[in-house]
Amino acid sequence: MTFLNSPDSHGIVYLVGAGPGDPGLITVRGVECLRQADVVVHDRLANPALLAYADRARWLIDVGKQPTHHPIPQPQINALLIEHARAGRIVVRLKGGDPFVFGRGGEEALALAEAGLPFEIVPGVSSAIAAPAYAGIPVTHRNLACSVAFITGHRADGCGESEINSIRRACGADTLVFLMGVHNLPRIVEVLVACGKSPELPAAVVSRGTQLDQVVVVGTLSTIIERAAGLQPPAIIIVGEVVGLRESIGWFENTLHSAASV
Repeated sequence: MTFLNSPDSHGIVYLVGAGPGDPGLITVRGVECLRQADVVVHDRLANPALLAYADRARWLIDVGKQPTHHPIPQPQINALLIEHARAGRIVVRLKGGDPFVFGRGGEEALALAEAGLPFEIVPGVSSAIAAPAYAGIPVTHRNLACSVAFITGHRADGCGESEINSIRRACGADTLVFLMGVHNLPRIVEVLVACGKSPELPAAVVSRGTQLDQVVVVGTLSTIIERAAGLQPPAIIIVGEVVGLRESIGWFENTLHSAASV
């Protein structure tokens, strides 16, 4: 693929998934885009180490959002992308995980399309699958789980009926993965049990998944709230029988211990 960078024409925006935290999990295409970028507009959850690839960029713009604090509103982020692309620049919008998995990449792509600007979607490894994998929890397994649902959890506390219904509809899946829900874990558990999930169903919370300071807490729906108390985002909640496989195939911590002992 080619990169557009002509002062006589519009530039281009690459919506790049930065992956779940481990900088080694960005795609080859993502690295190519960063190396060609004039402008990088990056999120809080994109590993800062990835900015080293953007050594020719003149603008590194941090638009990171906290769970309850958005210093740069989404419309302003959209306007930044449009402004720099119209100036003929190569713009990388570096987003944690995958741009289209609870990343608001769809909103940014729509804004660019409405502005008549070229863009490319560069998928990334979502924390929804990477964090469980690094915790030794396969989200599907031939004998335990033939379906998985990914649910946003950040609006579960005090949410309206539509959000609760989203959780209820997802309850039919064998494995449930909640993103951005650690602060609302009590409400999520309450809704799941009310939907018929057993209090003894295995559950886990993975904080800072794929990173060296990853923390994994395992329990059941009846115990996970107490056991996960104090864990901070970014965190993933996994509910389902597959959580029980961690005891046998948890590998990441063993790798770290082996490396530390060398």
